[in-house]
Amino acid sequence: MKQTVQGVIARAKAKPVELTSIVIPDPGPNDVIVKVQACGVCHTDMAYRDGGISDNYPFLLGHEAAGIVECIGDDVTHVKVGDYVVLNWRAVCGECRACKKGKPKYCFATHNASKKMTLEDGTELEAALGIGAFIEKTLVHEGQCTKIDDKADPAAAGLLGCGVMAGLGAAVNTGEITRGESIAVIGVGGVGMAAIAGARLAGATTIIAIDVSDVKLQRAKDEFGATHIINSANLSDGELVEKVHALTDGFGVDVAIDAVGRPETYKQAFYIRDLAGRVVLVGVPTPEMTLELPFLDVFGRGGALKSSWYGDCLPERDFPLYVDLFNQGHLPLDKFVDARTTVDKVEEAFEQMEKGEVLRSVVEFQ
Repeated sequence: MKQTVQGVIARAKAKPVELTSIVIPDPGPNDVIVKVQACGVCHTDMAYRDGGISDNYPFLLGHEAAGIVECIGDDVTHVKVGDYVVLNWRAVCGECRACKKGKPKYCFATHNASKKMTLEDGTELEAALGIGAFIEKTLVHEGQCTKIDDKADPAAAGLLGCGVMAGLGAAVNTGEITRGESIAVIGVGGVGMAAIAGARLAGATTIIAIDVSDVKLQRAKDEFGATHIINSANLSDGELVEKVHALTDGFGVDVAIDAVGRPETYKQAFYIRDLAGRVVLVGVPTPEMTLELPFLDVFGRGGALKSSWYGDCLPERDFPLYVDLFNQGHLPLDKFVDARTTVDKVEEAFEQMEKGEVLRSVVEFQ
């Protein structure tokens, strides 16, 4: 039976979001209805609102979510009613060329729900990242649900659904940081902080946070595990390289992560690494950006230049692990939650995020 619930949509480009009635159809054979308990407010949702993803309006926003499985389709075997889950946008298909090569983290045909949620007039909604979770209940494919320990706070655990996993994975999965290595993270918003926390978890011994905000830098050191901080606001690229090299016996870092996603920060990451170091881009560039590097400098350095998409994660492997580490006190997921709000305050949460006032605001549902 169809259900009508309240959810947040972006109806037109760069216009304020709206809380409105949304119709959820009966689940298809492999679909699941999840009662959302909490959903993080991510930059990607704001990009959907402002036309930075596509122009297929209206969008149902929200995707960093945790909740309870309420109803399942006839053929669902992956979860059952009552399961506590984090939603993900990498429900691997198992059949595409990436999956068949044994690299499901690059799956080209991830699963989404078989039906669209709609407005009351029948207008179909495009769900953000195939999820759409600024809503009381949402419809997803069973593979988008990852069961976790039900003792974890939904506001914290749900952040693994996107930004925190992106940062953690950039350090651990893409950067392959290991015990005793050094890492520098440029940009310590939510994703950058997660990269720092991941590096600490993996046993990195030199963890350098780089940003233009003294407040964020101090948090990186006090709360997330940075061993050194550098405010780059008034530094030339050469001065930044000198400071990083001074902290790494003159060599540069083993892993340099660009969590900003701009040509200038990528160049900084390129030059602050060791000659055989790994550069990881996890910040998302915009379409008009271009990158220029001296070709000889690219040739003259070993290591690797990598991009990290969703932290190269596999939700079924990674989400339960990191929730367990959170429950054990080894991973400070709760420290990413700077504000808790309600679904009618999403536009205000976007404003807070734009001002850099929070790592994450989280919408909570009763």
